[in-house]
Amino acid sequence: MLIQQVDEVTNELLSAFQRLMPQLSATIQPPTQEALQALLDFPASTLLVARMRESGPIIGAATLAVVRAPSGVHARLEDVIVDETVRGQGVGEALTREVIRLAKESGADYIALTSNPRREAANRLYQRVGFKKWETNLYRYDLK
Repeated sequence: MLIQQVDEVTNELLSAFQRLMPQLSATIQPPTQEALQALLDFPASTLLVARMRESGPIIGAATLAVVRAPSGVHARLEDVIVDETVRGQGVGEALTREVIRLAKESGADYIALTSNPRREAANRLYQRVGFKKWETNLYRYDLK
């Protein structure tokens, strides 16, 4: 399996997100070329993709976001998506472990994530690689 950091928006990347995003959420539209370029240009974010082999299609993606705050450097694992045709084959774990490696490299104190309780396999994966369930209040203020 190959995990790669994305450094340019290609037609293949756009096509992959058209296929993958609906598998993450039916309510979120796939990113446009402009949105993907903005993500790649944003210095605090890293987009990773997974392939089974070097010349194979993109079968998964994950994003690492790092923020520096007065309390330290913190990381978030966002939008881990694995194509339903290859789930259970270690793709999500490989993406997650690479995010952990990159977060350590960035100097982050911890990585946080949220995961829908209905995503049982994903929740088991996060616990298996060492994430601990954190009891907190999650608040959200919609700006759009």
